Amino acid sequence: MQVPATFEYERADSVPHAIALLERYGPEARIVAGGHSLIPMMKLRLAQPEALIDINGLAGELGRIAVEGGELAVGALVRHAELLESETATDLFPIFRDAERVIADPIVRNRGTVGGSLCQGDPSEDLPAVFAALRATAVIQGPGGLRAVPVREFHRGPYETAVEPNELLVQLRVPVTPGTGSAYEKVERRAGDWPVAAAGAVLTVADGVITQAGIGLTAVGAENFCAPEAERHLIGRPPAAEAFAEAGRIAAGHCEPHADQRGPADYKRHLAAELTRRALTRAAGRI
Repeated sequence: MQVPATFEYERADSVPHAIALLERYGPEARIVAGGHSLIPMMKLRLAQPEALIDINGLAGELGRIAVEGGELAVGALVRHAELLESETATDLFPIFRDAERVIADPIVRNRGTVGGSLCQGDPSEDLPAVFAALRATAVIQGPGGLRAVPVREFHRGPYETAVEPNELLVQLRVPVTPGTGSAYEKVERRAGDWPVAAAGAVLTVADGVITQAGIGLTAVGAENFCAPEAERHLIGRPPAAEAFAEAGRIAAGHCEPHADQRGPADYKRHLAAELTRRALTRAAGRI
């Protein structure tokens, strides 16, 4: 039987209280909300935090989805199922609906959180690629107050983020721009599995040409979960098949996939190109 090492447990009753607990217990403390990534790692003793700080009681502060000041605000404690069911979020950005439908299974989606998905920092997570494509901003709170970090600078490496030991991710903010379409494409070995490869696309079109492009990639070794060279290729061009195919090829060249049980590196690079092309095509069709 696999059991975790001994740890302390505290339940936070507010965001400032959670931050105070993080300061009290130090860098070996971990936040727990959904726990679907952390708890299995603790059972295998791949993670051995000295303290768990439970933030499930903070939905009033961290569980909102709303449009504020020209941005979509998504609280870090929003569950995957809540994001999937939110018309406020999915009508503005169908990429959320596309992605959340293929994340794990209903049990995980009912408990797992947006913030947990970002903070886990797994190179194969879906939502980091989605928020990278959307050019979102992560809002982090610590003892000194709030600070904003572009999502494209949030992940510093596998399982490493910009959140310091005494800080808490509290919100993701996505700019709302007229004339925007979005989509997400994923290949997985079986329903609910980690992706073999996946791509998200966000396009803004004005006067018949692309004025802004976002491409998010996961599970294929794309730095910061995005493909900036492919995005730049699209700016100023009509949203057409040739431009999307070339952007896919450029995106694949940006990737450094690793062979594993889900497939060889060449196959994953091929998927990066093809899924980018498909996501761009669907995103353009939704504008």
